[in-house]
Amino acid sequence: MKEILEQLFENKQLTYKDAKETLINIGQAKYNQSQVAAFLTVYLMRSISLDEIAGFRDALLDLCVKVDLSGFDTIDLCGTGGDSKDTFNISTISAFVVAGAGYKVAKHGNYGVSSGCGSSNVLEYLGYRFTSDQDLLKRNLETAGICFLHAPLFHPAMKNVGPTRRELQSKTFFNILGPMVNPSFPKNQIVGVYSLEIARLYAYLYQKLDINFSIIHGLDGYDEISLTGDFRFISNHRDEILSPADIGFRKTDPQSIINGGSVSEAAKIFISVLEGKATKEQENVVLANSAMAIQCISGNTNFDDSVQEARESIGSGKALQSLRKLLQ
Repeated sequence: MKEILEQLFENKQLTYKDAKETLINIGQAKYNQSQVAAFLTVYLMRSISLDEIAGFRDALLDLCVKVDLSGFDTIDLCGTGGDSKDTFNISTISAFVVAGAGYKVAKHGNYGVSSGCGSSNVLEYLGYRFTSDQDLLKRNLETAGICFLHAPLFHPAMKNVGPTRRELQSKTFFNILGPMVNPSFPKNQIVGVYSLEIARLYAYLYQKLDINFSIIHGLDGYDEISLTGDFRFISNHRDEILSPADIGFRKTDPQSIINGGSVSEAAKIFISVLEGKATKEQENVVLANSAMAIQCISGNTNFDDSVQEARESIGSGKALQSLRKLLQ
């Protein structure tokens, strides 16, 4: 690690091979926590290169506990986090809306590190018990239309870096990696990223994969379609700037989509959206993100149809039913 750190301190980039090897060594606890903290801090001070992020991604995928869900056509809805916007759990709620619409969702998630309430926090509060039992995960997909992959169960090697990440209390490159290391390797994915630079890296890497993808970046810093302003949309075939009006929604006040300040408040918002009792602003932002995911997995080019599918999922109670079945 000494040589790697000296190279980084000289503002040099790592090769793909060195990046992959270093992260594998971190996962295997070959370095002490001070060295790991120094390594992570470098990437808080400078941008990550394409070779570095590719090496880190492949290291985590090599180390992970893989899940075979090849019998299902699944989609993951996952954001990088790290946008410091403290929104409610939009992508996680959207995952249940998509499942309620009849699609299969393999949701990858974790506890909040740079935010107060990650997907794992709110689902655990609602009573979900994390599992890595593949038969149970498949039954979840069959009955609820969704399974939840709690990252620590599938990336056990990363327990060595967890305490350091929490102590740093800031986003690290692990935020960037999260959506790319779903252990079930879904063939469809909608990804939210907090910066335009990361959106470009993702686009380059995802174009090399056999996957249907949609990458979202709110130009005002959100890692999802926030409806607070324009957003960059990148997919297999398109790359454009869209406004809320372009997808049939009104612009939203940022204050209307913030988290409740605690896990319990986040859970209340979570349930209220699925019950159809949320504010119009909360419902709209979930509909927009759900529709984008439905469009990604269905291949339907008419976005209004995808919005209608999402609206029906909530209105019919099927999205809420998907959550209840998962918790059961």
